[in-house]
Amino acid sequence: MNLNSIRYNFRILRALLTKEVLLMRRNPMIPKVLFMMPVAVMLLMPLVASFDVKRVGVAIVDNSNSPLARRIAADMSASEWLIVDTVTPSYSSAINALEQGNVDVILSLPRNLESQPGLIDISANGVNAIKGSLGAQYVAQSASMTIKRWQEEKAGGVADSSNQPSVINLYNPTQNYRFFMIPALIGILLIMICGYLPALNLVNEKETGTIEAMNVSPVGKFTFVLSKLIPFWIAGIIISAIGLTIGWIVYGLTLAGSIWSVLLATILFSLTMSGFGVTVANKSSTMMQSILVMFAIIMIFQLMGGLFTPVGSMPHWAQCITYGVPTRYYIDIMRAVYLKGSSISDLAFEFSILAAMGSSLCLLAAATYSKKN
Repeated sequence: MNLNSIRYNFRILRALLTKEVLLMRRNPMIPKVLFMMPVAVMLLMPLVASFDVKRVGVAIVDNSNSPLARRIAADMSASEWLIVDTVTPSYSSAINALEQGNVDVILSLPRNLESQPGLIDISANGVNAIKGSLGAQYVAQSASMTIKRWQEEKAGGVADSSNQPSVINLYNPTQNYRFFMIPALIGILLIMICGYLPALNLVNEKETGTIEAMNVSPVGKFTFVLSKLIPFWIAGIIISAIGLTIGWIVYGLTLAGSIWSVLLATILFSLTMSGFGVTVANKSSTMMQSILVMFAIIMIFQLMGGLFTPVGSMPHWAQCITYGVPTRYYIDIMRAVYLKGSSISDLAFEFSILAAMGSSLCLLAAATYSKKN
């Protein structure tokens, strides 16, 4: 390919990009989606979607009526994580409170609590498995600490806390789930916008018939597909900038690493998702067909990318599948850069996989585009 041919292709690409930008501006929905959706998601999702378990309701079945039982109840009432809803000698009353949803955990204290404190029993509401299991752990830890201090005081005076282990939470000292979630939300936005919109845009041209003019033109397949992808790469950078700004201004989350690492990861992931969207559109005949295919695969990307469920907590076979999910690598990069300050060299494997996926899918998008009916 000589220099004149390269210049000619660049002129065509520039004309096609101008056309794409004009179409996006004239579409009343696309500008709103590009700006309003990231703002709404970044403002609302960290507030409503959280796995932090607070305000666990506790019902105490006190069969001993002892000072130790009253001290256990007082310590739990003073906790910011636990709320003692009722103290009753009747287990059936506690079960009724659990069935009505007023409490999440039942703590049963035996009659001989002071002589046999190890006989306490804990029942948790398993309908909400996360709140029930964590709430039971909170109750068990609170009761154990109270009993331990009481035994130490009975044995020789004040309780000795010098042997208690010191816990330091690295990278996220406050254990705020929002700081863990916000970097991943940017990836979900890129999936929705850089994956869905190119597919819907191309299929819409098929349905309206405007793509026929392109099919009879001398424009090459790669140039045409590139004109469909580049606007959404730029959109990906804008979405990332909106997410970074909201995370900083609203939630106080700042980057521990380099902004260039986030920018490179965003470009590679936008490249991957837009290439995937155009590939699906090339094989779709109608808008509904492309929507259904994209929805099914994007759901897998979201569920298996590590946003809600850590990859390490998945079954082994599911962990093996996640190696083929690009969302996993982008979320890992964003969390590592945001919270740990990792550099591009530290995340060379993740960046390499994203680059390979992005280039492969873009080449596949160009290869699957056919100018024949």
